Amino acid sequence: MSRRTIDLHLCRMEGRVSLVCPVLVGRDGLLQLADEHIAAGLRGRGTLQFLAGEAGIGKSRLLGSIERRAAAAGFRSVRAGTYPGDLEVTGAVLLDLARSMGRQPDLASTGAAITARLDDQSASGDGDDHRRRRILALDLAEIIADIASAGPTLLALEDLHQADDLTLEILAMLATRAAEAPLLILGTYRSDELYPRVPMRDWRAHMLTKRLAGESRLERLSIEETATMTALILGTQGPAPRALVETVHGRTDGIPLHVEELLGMLRAGRDSQFDALPEADVPDTLDAAILGRLDRRSAGARRVAEVGAVIGRSFEMDLLASTLAMDADHLSRPLTELADHFVLAESAASGRFGFRHGLICDAIYARIPAARRRRLHARVAEIAARRGDFSDAFLSSHFERAGMPEMAFAAALRAARAATRLSSHREAFQLYERVIRTCPAGLPVVELAEIREAHGSTAAACDLNATAAASMEAARGAWLEAGRPIEAAAVVPPLVATRHLLGDSLGQRSARLREALAELDRLAPDVDRDRTRGRVFAGLAAAYMLDRRLDESIGFGESARELALAAGDPATERHATVTVGVCLVFAGRMEDGWSRLEDSIQRSRDAHLEAEAARGYRMLGSCASVLVDYDRAERWLGEGIDYAERVELWNDRHYMAAHLAHVLWATGRWEDAVRIADHALADGRGGITTRITALHVLGFVDLGRGELGAARRRLTEALDAGERMHELQRLSPALWGLAEADLIAGDPAASIARCERGLAASAAVDDAAYLFPYLVTGTRAYLAAHDPSGAERWVKDVSGALRRRGVPGTLPAIDHAAGLLALAGGATGRARAHLGVAADAWRRLRRRWEELAATIDLAECELRTNRLSEAVRLAAAARLSAAALPSPALVERAEAVLGRARALHPTEAPWAPLTAREFEVARLLAGGGTNAAIAAKLGLSPRTVGSHVEHILDKLGAGRRAEIAAWAATIAGRLPPSGEHGSAGEADRD
Repeated sequence: MSRRTIDLHLCRMEGRVSLVCPVLVGRDGLLQLADEHIAAGLRGRGTLQFLAGEAGIGKSRLLGSIERRAAAAGFRSVRAGTYPGDLEVTGAVLLDLARSMGRQPDLASTGAAITARLDDQSASGDGDDHRRRRILALDLAEIIADIASAGPTLLALEDLHQADDLTLEILAMLATRAAEAPLLILGTYRSDELYPRVPMRDWRAHMLTKRLAGESRLERLSIEETATMTALILGTQGPAPRALVETVHGRTDGIPLHVEELLGMLRAGRDSQFDALPEADVPDTLDAAILGRLDRRSAGARRVAEVGAVIGRSFEMDLLASTLAMDADHLSRPLTELADHFVLAESAASGRFGFRHGLICDAIYARIPAARRRRLHARVAEIAARRGDFSDAFLSSHFERAGMPEMAFAAALRAARAATRLSSHREAFQLYERVIRTCPAGLPVVELAEIREAHGSTAAACDLNATAAASMEAARGAWLEAGRPIEAAAVVPPLVATRHLLGDSLGQRSARLREALAELDRLAPDVDRDRTRGRVFAGLAAAYMLDRRLDESIGFGESARELALAAGDPATERHATVTVGVCLVFAGRMEDGWSRLEDSIQRSRDAHLEAEAARGYRMLGSCASVLVDYDRAERWLGEGIDYAERVELWNDRHYMAAHLAHVLWATGRWEDAVRIADHALADGRGGITTRITALHVLGFVDLGRGELGAARRRLTEALDAGERMHELQRLSPALWGLAEADLIAGDPAASIARCERGLAASAAVDDAAYLFPYLVTGTRAYLAAHDPSGAERWVKDVSGALRRRGVPGTLPAIDHAAGLLALAGGATGRARAHLGVAADAWRRLRRRWEELAATIDLAECELRTNRLSEAVRLAAAARLSAAALPSPALVERAEAVLGRARALHPTEAPWAPLTAREFEVARLLAGGGTNAAIAAKLGLSPRTVGSHVEHILDKLGAGRRAEIAAWAATIAGRLPPSGEHGSAGEADRD
């Protein structure tokens, strides 16, 4: 309590000590941080900040304190919030924000503009629902951001864990604008309610990862802070009794709301003498304290509290009065009583009240008998429906709780369709769930089919694949029952796409699509039939492409393109074009495939087909990543990630990020690869395919770093998921990584088994792209198992498969394996030729793992032919590069070559392949010397030192002076103390 002056009259009302602590305890650091944000905002550098903590921790109190500090600094403030059920209402926070603005004369026009734009569904999206939704979000963000042009502004937003997707999208856009405006956005959320399907969960991770927002967490109070709060609330003249503080802290765990409620219960009927308070007098739970306080209120106040809890966390006085069948004037006394005793708090909105905390509302609601709750919900719904100014989502919720399913069904269906028009998938899904729960018997089968199809579509958009598949199956059955085969067939492509994610095989999926085609082929040709046939063919093309059955996929894709062009269906035409392009590049027809993919992306962007453009980027970038065309991959993945972020297609964005992480791993930038793969996993919006790819990357890095246990865990998880999907591209990379782990661990038999399994999986679809790493790994495994004939057979079989496809990025594996085989057979001349070609090719392709392995293999070959200097040069360069990754496995292999070189030739200088003079220069570089300083030290010209540095870089295969320094430090650590090799300073005088 030092640094504070407490006036007890601030916390007394009519002779009573207040329930609410008059001072924020334990939050000084957070208030100081808020002052810094306020000061930055005044300088035009606003921000979005989250105030996070569990229920009752004091987020709203802290938010209110920050609002008052901001007001004192010249900010105007607008507050809005969410309430349970708002996840079903598109833009609920924005509507509340508009209402708050409407009460401030200078902001009323902005509030009206927000409401009007939310109501306006006419804005163009060129037929693309997602684009229409994004334009809406951009418009609303601009409207809201403009308020900061009139002066520093604070937006205070409560309970964002209940916010809908549209609200969060707009907040993300506002965050970027706030960085260059006097606009502070503070949002609270309950950290204990970020469940997996809550929109804010993934969104928050993205905002923090991208540094578009900051976060402050409110911690529980310590026992000392609880003691301070207890003394302030009870108004004791000195410290509160220790026994009481310990009891209160033990039962509240230091959560401020719980402390206030328990002390409020204790305070009732007691004015002093807390020293001897029995522990039994302290309520056991928060609910007991809340209800105990409520029971001491008048009958009228208790009735008002119950009806208010049924309406919701916040309610209008007019709706409350109508529900109670009372005149509004007669509510003044019970509302004042509840406010005075901190059950309710009057809202800034005229005529609105809200519970002081959601936990208070919940406790009161839970105690109302079920029958009475139903009657009250019915009355609330009927009155709200007559008034006509409440949302359909609000009405449907109350009608359902009232046990009035037909009314709930109609309102929920209207709300769901409205949310779907805005691509508000999560809100639409929740509403369609209510539609299905309340669906009346005897509903026309066509309407049931439409509902089931819409429900399945929204579930798929939320990655709820089992639910989506079940509803799509029901929709297809209903369409067939209604005698509508075209609509029934149209459901099949999205259905099989969902079933693919659930693990259905290609045979199962293709059978469903062929069945749909057969149904359509029995109908007379017309535009609708042919358009649907095009979409089914596009579905077949995609299914076969995912299974890498390329020729069949190309045939289906070309049929889909022809039908789509004739039917005027540009989205399907672009979709099929991308699928065909993917097949062409995997079939080795690289230029044709890349050209089609690039052209499709541009045409989709020009036509504002955002989903198809993003799919094009996704496919082009990921294909290049897999096919060892890393320059192309980096370009298109980078552009694709930027595009997907701009149009807010997050599934595509995260999938491309996972593949970018793969490129970074392959090219030796392991730290960046881990960072991006971790983010892709944390963001979580990419679904199972993003997760599998990110796990591949993280497993490969663990493998290279010698963390075999972690590598096995990640790769096994990825393999299990890939096996469930029955898809080569998901399971093969994990299987290869596990084969490499077995080899590093000294278990060649296990490695061989995995390699043979990988070969069989690729052979089933004549694949080369996923097979090529197995060629080298399997060759090493067979040779390690002392089975040269097995190695020969392996090299012949796998090399033949790679040659048939002829994908350029896979072909160096053939030389690499042939070199290993020749080396094992003693044909060192042939081995040198093959390994040299392989090492150079891997280097050009930037495939770092294989490049370093091939370089070490070549060093081994040179050592066996007594070409000592070349062997040491190659091994030293590989060791330096492997240490930079770092990769202990490769470092160990390089060290083994260098060790044998020293053992075979003990007179060889330990600084080979450098000369003694070059090593002296390298050692001075390690000490931080510049060229000029080294020249002065050694009596050389700076030009000569520069020439030495260039030679050193070349001999070590290094790219930077820092790498020379690292190498020199390791060599210096191995120099014998007696200087048996002589002093580097005494040799090779220039």
